[in-house]
Amino acid sequence: MNVELKKELPTYEEQQDFYIKLRSKVTDYVESKSGKAGKFTPYLLFAPDLFHLLVKSMFDDRIDAKSKTLVGSGILYFITPVDILPEGLIGPGGFIDDIIVATFVVNMLLNKFSPEMIEEHWAGDDKLLNVLKKVSETSDSLLGKLPTRSLLGRFIKTSKKGTAVKS
Repeated sequence: MNVELKKELPTYEEQQDFYIKLRSKVTDYVESKSGKAGKFTPYLLFAPDLFHLLVKSMFDDRIDAKSKTLVGSGILYFITPVDILPEGLIGPGGFIDDIIVATFVVNMLLNKFSPEMIEEHWAGDDKLLNVLKKVSETSDSLLGKLPTRSLLGRFIKTSKKGTAVKS
C-alpha cells in the first residue's frame, strides 16, 4: 500500500526544534510541580522521548507495515487533541495516558524487533528498557487513580487484540 503525503515532512531541524520545545515545556511543568504533583510527575519527562521514538520508528525501513500501523496509532494518540486526559485542558499532566499508550506500543515493537534496533531511536537520558520497566510497573497503579481508567483500559485491551483503534 503506497501512501502519499500531501504535505512535506518537517526538516530534521524542525523535528529537533519541536522535540526540544516539547521537552522544555514538560520540564518546566514538572519543575513547577516539584513536591506537589505526586509520584507520577517525573514520568511526564518520558513523553517527548517516547513520542520521538515513535516518530523515528515510522521512518525505519526495517519495521514492517503492520507494526507501523500500531506505531502510527500511538503517534495519533499523542497528537489528537481529544483523548482520555487532554493536554489542552489539563496541561502537560495530560500526557500520562499518552505515555501509557506509547509504552504499550514500544513494548509490542520490542517483542518483534531487537532492543538494539528500537533503542537507536531513543533520545532519552535513561536507558529505554529501564524507562519502560518504570512506566509498566506504575501504570496499573496510575490507571487505578484515573477517573477514566475503564476507557484507557479498554483501549489497551483492544490494542492487545490487534486492533489499535482509539475511540
